[in-house]
Amino acid sequence: MAIANNSVLDLTGQRRRARLLLCAGLVLGVVLLTFGVARAQKRGNDDATFRKLIDDYCVAWSTGNTDNAAKFYAQDNDLIFYDVTPFSYRGWKEYVPGVHKALLDSAAEVKLTAGKDLKVTGSGNVAWTTVPMHFYEKTKDGKVMEADLRYTGIWEKRGSDWLLVHEHISAPMTGN
Repeated sequence: MAIANNSVLDLTGQRRRARLLLCAGLVLGVVLLTFGVARAQKRGNDDATFRKLIDDYCVAWSTGNTDNAAKFYAQDNDLIFYDVTPFSYRGWKEYVPGVHKALLDSAAEVKLTAGKDLKVTGSGNVAWTTVPMHFYEKTKDGKVMEADLRYTGIWEKRGSDWLLVHEHISAPMTGN
């Protein structure tokens, strides 16, 4: 009889452990699922946020007015921005006259459009975006220039705003 009672107790204890493990597994599954959904929602929100930023950035540059584009840039003097021409600018104060001289002063019309393949990667208050872009310019003397560009922007969240602290714009070499 003692053997039978021990066997019954062993089965009851095993069932309790099995239930406990099952409950722990379910709780862990729910936590992981919740984390995964939250991460996917955050990524979706980041993608939407940066899609709007990039599209608004293109609209601002398409006006040909650097004052409209200024709100997207951190104004620190030591920041480096690489453009198609010239090689680089140090800070927004250098960017403005440089881009006017290189592109905007001779333009009758400019248009910058971002492609659909926007990629957003981030960590904390820093995010980087990559996206192909297309640049169109009609000069005051009627010449048209078009170029497909590669764009990388490094954004930093300052207060409630995402601002560019570095960007790199390049064009593929001719013939490639």
